[in-house]
Amino acid sequence: MKLAVYSTKQYDKKYLQQVNESFGFELEFFDFLLTEKTAKTANGCEAVCIFVNDDGSRPVLEELKKHGVKYIALRCAGFNNVDLDAAKELGLKVVRVPAYDPEAVAEHAIGMMMTLNRRIHRAYQRTRDANFSLEGLTAFTMYG
Repeated sequence: MKLAVYSTKQYDKKYLQQVNESFGFELEFFDFLLTEKTAKTANGCEAVCIFVNDDGSRPVLEELKKHGVKYIALRCAGFNNVDLDAAKELGLKVVRVPAYDPEAVAEHAIGMMMTLNRRIHRAYQRTRDANFSLEGLTAFTMYG
């Protein structure tokens, strides 16, 4: 199966190629967004893999259908960028990430809490301006 992967970053390409070794799909990577104008690049592909900023509106889905696409895979849990009614009418199957890794979400939340508590964003800006004052950068100990 030939698959067009849109909005690809280097890390996407690296991990998708690594996982694909077990499946043997023919992957074609594009660093640009899927839009009505770029949908023609999926010509000959049975599936497309899109991300949060790619366009999954009716006109784009119709264009993909014209080029032989049957499946749309989202690399995200959200699917508000895809017209699901249009996809169903056109006979396109849509799949997505069912949920985010709860540990990764927790790690991100803790990282954000620490950043805010320790005022890392403010300290970073000050350091860039050669201001090494600790005034206003005090925090509290988080534990428990």
